[in-house]
Amino acid sequence: MSLIQALPSGPLDIVGDIHGELQALQALLAHLGYDAQGNHPQQRTLVFVGDFCDRGPDSPGVLALARQLVASGRALAVAGNHEINLLREDAKDGSGWFFDSRTESDSAKYAPFAQPEGGAERQAIADFTAGLPVALERADLRIVHAAWVEPQISAVRAMPLGSLRTQYDHWESVAETQAQASDLHARREAESRGWPHSLEDARYRPPFLPAHSESELNKAVFNPLKVLTTGLERRCTEPFFAGGKWRFVERMAWWNEYTDEAAVVIGHYWRRLHPPSVPVHGKQEENLFGQTAPLAWHGPRGNVFCVDYSVGGRWVARRAGETHDERFNLAALRWPERTLMFEDGREMATQEFGGRA
Repeated sequence: MSLIQALPSGPLDIVGDIHGELQALQALLAHLGYDAQGNHPQQRTLVFVGDFCDRGPDSPGVLALARQLVASGRALAVAGNHEINLLREDAKDGSGWFFDSRTESDSAKYAPFAQPEGGAERQAIADFTAGLPVALERADLRIVHAAWVEPQISAVRAMPLGSLRTQYDHWESVAETQAQASDLHARREAESRGWPHSLEDARYRPPFLPAHSESELNKAVFNPLKVLTTGLERRCTEPFFAGGKWRFVERMAWWNEYTDEAAVVIGHYWRRLHPPSVPVHGKQEENLFGQTAPLAWHGPRGNVFCVDYSVGGRWVARRAGETHDERFNLAALRWPERTLMFEDGREMATQEFGGRA
């Protein structure tokens, strides 16, 4: 069995990135017509595109619900980059709910947040993430967290289910060996020593650090799992702050080169139902869709759709005293109807599927 698994036949409800927003998830499932056990009167199946955890108030609750639904056969799921971080014990922004090393630094931004109740729950979370596939497919539809691109898809097909951590660690090790064999590793360390502030501190804008940029791109060259779960990237022209740290690579709209017939549904890219009228400096990913409308399919064949509507920003905004969540939504794409259901019960038709208005 491969890290790319089969989708069942029949209608699907494909849920975008959740990021610990348990109440939003429960409301969305109710509006979609599912009961507490994940049963649906029309025998629909839930599919999660990954990024269950981090940043929001109740990552353990979201993961517990997802585990229950997947274990009962009522749902399927793929791993997002945040699940891989958890599985590899790679503590990053927003993961203080799970990693003690991050709890203090995350508290100022994200607390209060629920934490696992003891070792048994922590182990159950780790076991769940370890068993996730990276992509799902059937003849008419493909689901992956960030990017469906060759040759990385072919490489991942050969990786057995359950090998996510070992395979990811292997390819990261290959990239690190290559970096050390060249002068890249030394240059990156020198850049880190030369910049006195944390790259997670938004108050201090660093100069462009070329070795940091090359290091991230070097990993993508070797690691096919990184590409499928974080997307294609390229060197940017100036540093920008996103996802809790200063970045030196920017994401690429890989779907502009996607020409296969099968539709692809992804998460990951922080799409906005109400995009800002003026581009926000330092938030290039908000402009990744260019002139694509918030409800439109994208790509030359109009058959790629991002169902991540930025709910990951809701908790921070709420803590900052913002009372309106219109910028941050949880959504599910209904297939084959191609409509969107939001957690507040709004249902909207998507647009321009197949390139048609």
